[in-house]
Amino acid sequence: MAVLQQKRDAAAARLDALTVATGDFTAAARSDALARVQAQGLPARRDEYWRWTNPAALNAVAPSPAAGSDAGDEFAAFDRIKLVFVDGVFDAAASDDLSQAGIELLSAAGNADIHWAGAIYGTLEKAGQTPVDRPFAALNTATATEGVLIRVTGKAPKPVHLQYIHSSDHSDPILHHIVKLEEGAELTLLESGTPGARFNVVTEVCLSKDAKFNHIRVQGAEQDRQALTHIFTRVAEGAAFKSFTMTMNGVLTRNECVIDIIGDDAVAHVAGAALGDGKTEPFHHDDTVFITHGALRGESRQVFKKVLKNGANGIFQGKILVKEGAQKTDGYQISQSLLLDDDSQFLAKPELEIYADDVVCSHGSTTGSIDQTAMFYLRSRGVPVEDATAMLVLSFMADAVDEIEDEALRDDILSRLEAWLSRHRS
Repeated sequence: MAVLQQKRDAAAARLDALTVATGDFTAAARSDALARVQAQGLPARRDEYWRWTNPAALNAVAPSPAAGSDAGDEFAAFDRIKLVFVDGVFDAAASDDLSQAGIELLSAAGNADIHWAGAIYGTLEKAGQTPVDRPFAALNTATATEGVLIRVTGKAPKPVHLQYIHSSDHSDPILHHIVKLEEGAELTLLESGTPGARFNVVTEVCLSKDAKFNHIRVQGAEQDRQALTHIFTRVAEGAAFKSFTMTMNGVLTRNECVIDIIGDDAVAHVAGAALGDGKTEPFHHDDTVFITHGALRGESRQVFKKVLKNGANGIFQGKILVKEGAQKTDGYQISQSLLLDDDSQFLAKPELEIYADDVVCSHGSTTGSIDQTAMFYLRSRGVPVEDATAMLVLSFMADAVDEIEDEALRDDILSRLEAWLSRHRS
């Protein structure tokens, strides 16, 4: 009871410093989320899914200072619709015209009756609270004032790019995005940059029948940022959800993905590649994934690779839940780390919970160092040790990067990985 009260006190302190919006189309969802976070409290180290990631910095009323920087327009080579947020506030002057893309802003919605967004806002997040409490997501739903509302009715002609710029050393933005793809619709969503010194981003994605959603996210550049993200997704019949995240640097990063497959023949792939060097600042990276199969012939893949050096820490917590009646489910999960020294560590908790008898589900997790046989082969053919290491690291990352369908985007991510390896030679 004492621990629960401490968690509730932490939530009350955070909420006292924030404002809960009232009077708009999100009011009911915000009120419900507020009650949930007040009852749950904020996480503690004793919580099962926080025992490897200390939530103290995320619980604090104010973030630790982090020097602002602008990583630049990381997807400038691609024809896309660019939406810019500076310290979590939409920058209209730096963004493309929203009216041409059918995109609205949460901050500008006011009392407008956006029925499709109102039906989603907070709904997927609330469903994702079972069976595991996710109080930071509820805190987000209750207090977020900025975000985008995207509804796609056909095949989007261009990707939508959310570009984040961090300028203030003490910025602490909370963003809430909603994406709705109607039947047969298609969209590619790009994210890049750092929203703030510390940030909390929730994205709710609702896919109707036969919709296709591709998500590529780049978290990089700034070493001292504190990042917390959630993606909540509902996947209908024949729809496909695919998400890839590349993370480089970051003193604390936790990415959560909660996927609910509710339609037959649906697909959900989530993948990540993390590169961490703790030489100058700590590096802690946590991927926590929960996929529920509730329909026939569902397919899911979780593919996560982490390369760690100089005391960097990597975490993976992934679960596949197959409900009763979800026959012919194909669930696959792999988490692997490559440790480039003896000081780094990787902790993994893979889980399967299956209540159907005609399924193919597997999980695996490995931790190791550079393959010395492969290294000897390359060195014996005159490849310098640093180049050989880079080649083996890129080969190790290949399974995760291959989850990106678009070849040009895949090549772009590979070039970023190569650049990071070049900057972090021993």
